[in-house]
Amino acid sequence: MFGFFENEQAKKIKGHLLNLAALAKADGHIDEREMKFIISVGKKNGISSSEVQSLVSGSKGESTDLPTNDSERFDQIFDLVDMMLADGIVDETEMDFCIMMAEKLGFRKAIVGVLVRKISQGVKDGQPRERIKEESNSFLNYNELPRPSVNIN
Repeated sequence: MFGFFENEQAKKIKGHLLNLAALAKADGHIDEREMKFIISVGKKNGISSSEVQSLVSGSKGESTDLPTNDSERFDQIFDLVDMMLADGIVDETEMDFCIMMAEKLGFRKAIVGVLVRKISQGVKDGQPRERIKEESNSFLNYNELPRPSVNIN
């Protein structure tokens, strides 16, 4: 699927899988459940398990193909946090990596920790992704204070 002429969507998927692999490797190894999770994300996006395994085994670090819109950014950080929780142990290096990636994805530094904790708690509570995304929007979209209206009469 990934060749010389790969399209933008394929690059985004590849980048996302590489980000997941980097998180999985953050604690020194890829747990079987983490690999299954990465494969499931790949399959959901039309990539065979052997292609995913080949991509992951050849990866050295994180991706540079980051998403360009808020929905994709949220989906990537959601999957990264979900991956962090996949082995049942939240390693400090994994948490640090999630926070660093959230910042690289363009989330404001002031809300990154809150966002990662919100997603983490939502996943642990079994909430659907869309509900967590909807609840997170209240503080994600707080980029600019509303301007006061001025009457010129």
